[in-house]
Amino acid sequence: MSSGKKMWSAALLATAVLAVTAACGSGGGAGETADGKIKLRFSYWGSDARQKMTEEAIKKFEAKNPTIDVEGEFSDWASYYETLSTKVAGSDAPDVMSLEIRGLREYADRGTLADLASKVNTADVDAKVLGTGAIDGKQFAIPTGVNAFSLLVNKGLVEQSKAALPDDKTWTWEDYVELAGKISAGSGGKVTGTQLSWNPAYLQIYATQKGEPFYDGNKLGMTPETIKEWWAIMQNLIKGKGAPEAAKSSEIGATSIDQSLLGTNTGAMGMWWSNQLGAASKASGQELDLLRMPKIKGATAGGMFLQPAMFYGASSKTEHAAEAAKFIDFMINDPEAGAIILSDRGLPASSKVLTAVRDKLPEADQKTLAFLDENKGELTDPPAAPPKGASAMEDILTRYSEEVMFGRLTPDDAAQKFITEANASIAG
Repeated sequence: MSSGKKMWSAALLATAVLAVTAACGSGGGAGETADGKIKLRFSYWGSDARQKMTEEAIKKFEAKNPTIDVEGEFSDWASYYETLSTKVAGSDAPDVMSLEIRGLREYADRGTLADLASKVNTADVDAKVLGTGAIDGKQFAIPTGVNAFSLLVNKGLVEQSKAALPDDKTWTWEDYVELAGKISAGSGGKVTGTQLSWNPAYLQIYATQKGEPFYDGNKLGMTPETIKEWWAIMQNLIKGKGAPEAAKSSEIGATSIDQSLLGTNTGAMGMWWSNQLGAASKASGQELDLLRMPKIKGATAGGMFLQPAMFYGASSKTEHAAEAAKFIDFMINDPEAGAIILSDRGLPASSKVLTAVRDKLPEADQKTLAFLDENKGELTDPPAAPPKGASAMEDILTRYSEEVMFGRLTPDDAAQKFITEANASIAG
């Protein structure tokens, strides 16, 4: 998953249009092909590799359902939601659409999505994971696969710096800061210990360790003290030279994982979603591993959680609801589709499909699966879909985090301003 900061900023205007026009209905992509087949439109985002495997899966579905043609509507991540919002606002919504959890409630609450309860077989999907796609008792979206926000590490670079890897079952944030500094010092300046992350999942994990929810209804559930303590971890990393100074951290934070410190072998650690291990490993050309996130001293919960990598939803206005549900069912439950897609949309949410493709997963995904299995008992319940406006949260959090790192705002001032702006965004 990408941070999506630019995408969400661009999408906000289109979403405002959607809010005004949604009551008029979404077109739903109704239609037939020249030879009388039913045409379904399916929107999704991603890389060229994802497009190739998705088209292969679509061909497999069409072979099994010769009366249905599926037309893929593909775009990159940065433009996806702006394009989708414009289509929905113009009564031209695709029959089936890919969504992520930050945008789910915005589309569901505007009547854009159909209730898929009893329309798609979800018997092999974990009930708690499935529940993340439900809002007000209606199953508006089906999770494709799962991942967890984790710490990725290049053990080889850690060992070269003469630093010792921690026992990730017991290490603390103080240990993390100390380790990052030792890696930087021990490498002679060639490798930095870690890079900073502004991902809300990171703050959510920290808040959970303190017994606080990220969201409490339509407002933040965290105290200013928690947010300031979280920023202090970053400040201590910079102070101890375990992470780059503010300007460099800001520059790196705006890049993709293949341009990250870890991906370019100039950093030994970094925080990303677990399904990004493969991309980071490919970029670095080295063996990477996953670690549990550090904990606050005395914390009873680690705070890590499973989250769907994305969802499939169907337009509430489609004239081919049965066929749309059949396509979603195929993408979620068919082992042949799973063998094509593998972990591209997270480790398969269907336990049946995961069992079928387990031995076909690349080495990095095998490692991710083993990591999640090992930590299954420690993971907290998957969070529900956040409130409307949460799509802007990462941008807001990044902005105030950088203000603190650059010293332009005190942590006290930044925490109050962040809470005020974030609460205004999600007030509904």
